[in-house]
Amino acid sequence: MKTLTEVLQKQTNIKVIAPEVTYQDYVALDLSAPTTDLLNLPLTDAQAFEDFVENHLDKSNAKVAFGGYLEQRNLYQRSTVFKAVNVEERNIHIGLDLWIKAGTPVLAALDGVVHSFQNNTALGDYGPTIILEHHIEGETFYTLYGHLNLESLDGKTVGQKVSKGSIIARLGAAPTNGDYAPHLHFQIIKDLQGKRGDYPGVCSKNELEFYKTNCPDPNLLLKIT
Repeated sequence: MKTLTEVLQKQTNIKVIAPEVTYQDYVALDLSAPTTDLLNLPLTDAQAFEDFVENHLDKSNAKVAFGGYLEQRNLYQRSTVFKAVNVEERNIHIGLDLWIKAGTPVLAALDGVVHSFQNNTALGDYGPTIILEHHIEGETFYTLYGHLNLESLDGKTVGQKVSKGSIIARLGAAPTNGDYAPHLHFQIIKDLQGKRGDYPGVCSKNELEFYKTNCPDPNLLLKIT
């Protein structure tokens, strides 16, 4: 039996946003703590941050900015979702972010079914979120799509079948999407640990070894680079 990593690497022609945009039109975006500190980015101002992303795309002659897997970030310090009292701060990103305008179509990465969905409304959270369940070559795993618009949840039912490449949602704008510049948080999860409609997209340093295994690099599937 193949491992999940092998199953992911075997998949081809995967897109999760903007099907008309080729990966040649993607550009990396580093939002790690040293970079955002050096640039003095306005991390608490969604519109200013969106302007920063748009400027980055314009300068790079690109249409989508991507990155973030295992980045340690300062983006989350504004929210108690990531730093509860007497609990280690969660600031290591364990999904892949794809930055593009609100309203952009979001696609199912693979054939599957809707596992769960909900609106995670806390400041800095996912906002509307969809989790799909997949069964491929003996492996069961999940893909999470966060920061969607509210309409993305309309008509969804648990167990609803979806096809690879079909439009399942659209990106949301701040504050619907958790108060971020528009982007998709895309994450692969081996074990949802009983959760529904939500799963951590950021972990603490002490949790990292577990989450690196449970949430493998989404680029194994997408193959952007």
